[in-house]
Amino acid sequence: MDEIDRAILRLLQADNRRSSAEVAEAVGLSVSSANERMRRLNASGAITANRAIVDAPAVGLDLCAFVFVDLAPRSDEEGFVAHACSQAEVQEVHHVAGAHSYLLKVRVAGTAGLQALITVLKGHSAVARTESVVALQTCKETTEIAVPPGARK
Repeated sequence: MDEIDRAILRLLQADNRRSSAEVAEAVGLSVSSANERMRRLNASGAITANRAIVDAPAVGLDLCAFVFVDLAPRSDEEGFVAHACSQAEVQEVHHVAGAHSYLLKVRVAGTAGLQALITVLKGHSAVARTESVVALQTCKETTEIAVPPGARK
């Protein structure tokens, strides 16, 4: 991956509806070259998905919470991960270092939705305990990553 590929990734993260012509102009390539690079970035897995980002409160999911999950010793960790990942309200599942086993980011319709989800999560035999942190305000949330520049020669 060279610096042009990285520039294309930065552009597409900001707005993936850009046409090949817009991308080509921005990075100084022909349309066919830009289109081929975009195809290769998708095929290589550097781009994992092309989708709309929905505003959660606009669709009634006005509560963002982070749920720490502690698993019981020698429990079915893989089963818990599959269980957590299968819940539509769970946006992210992270295995973490520290006092807890997992950190989940969830979006639900209010505290009743959070309570219902926690009940479902605690229903798995591996879960020993949960702790929830409710976000009062989201100041920044993005799916974009800071694509670093390539290694200089």
